[in-house]
Amino acid sequence: MSKIPYTGKTPGARQPQQPVSADPLQATESYSPEHPLLEDPDALATRLVETEDFLRRKKGILLGLLAVVVAAVVGAFAFYTWRSSQDEKAQAAMFQAVNYWEADSLKKAMKGDGQYVGLESIANEYSGTKAGNLANFYAGVAALKQGQYKAAADYLEDFSSDDLLVQARAYALLGDANLEQNKYKEAAEFYAKAADHNANEQFTPGYLMKQATALELSKDYDGAVKAYDRIINDYPNSFESGEARQYKSRAEGMTASK
Repeated sequence: MSKIPYTGKTPGARQPQQPVSADPLQATESYSPEHPLLEDPDALATRLVETEDFLRRKKGILLGLLAVVVAAVVGAFAFYTWRSSQDEKAQAAMFQAVNYWEADSLKKAMKGDGQYVGLESIANEYSGTKAGNLANFYAGVAALKQGQYKAAADYLEDFSSDDLLVQARAYALLGDANLEQNKYKEAAEFYAKAADHNANEQFTPGYLMKQATALELSKDYDGAVKAYDRIINDYPNSFESGEARQYKSRAEGMTASK
């Protein structure tokens, strides 16, 4: 006969049973099924009836919300379709206007030739389209060349582009339009925007030179010195670097004489 003592860990040993409460209420409270509705068909049926009753009572509200959603989707699709057709019309209208613009026939480019509309009409009638947005840029440049500086600024302010170089150029042109109106502080701010928008070796030094000039005209010589320093330090190999050194000395002299 085996001498191995009988313990709870002995293979085949009977595990101790958990005591069962004699109180049925206590036993019910200790039982918590994971999905009580699935365990109780009556409770599930009651819940379904309550849900059905809620939907019946709120039917008008739910249908109204559904109608709003459908209307919004349909409206958005209709607007997108309309805007796409408008953009195609605007691009077709711009073709001849841009030809005149490139040939430096600025009056026809802006006003049209009687058969084709000009940039002014395209920018106004097709605002919100890509072509209308681009018309603002062309119209701004044309107005600037014609000495219509206020109109140029208005057109260019309505223009925006994802192309970093083009947008920087638009900021610089806005600086030119303000400079011609003797708004030197505003001009300097736009030149600064142009310089900081995708800063690069090719264009940024020129924008900084314009910024420094505008700052000098506004008698902000300290600001001008900082702009010249940026050219000298950040773009030492640029064509503008040599000029910046010369003009910096002049600006420093003006600062000292104040």
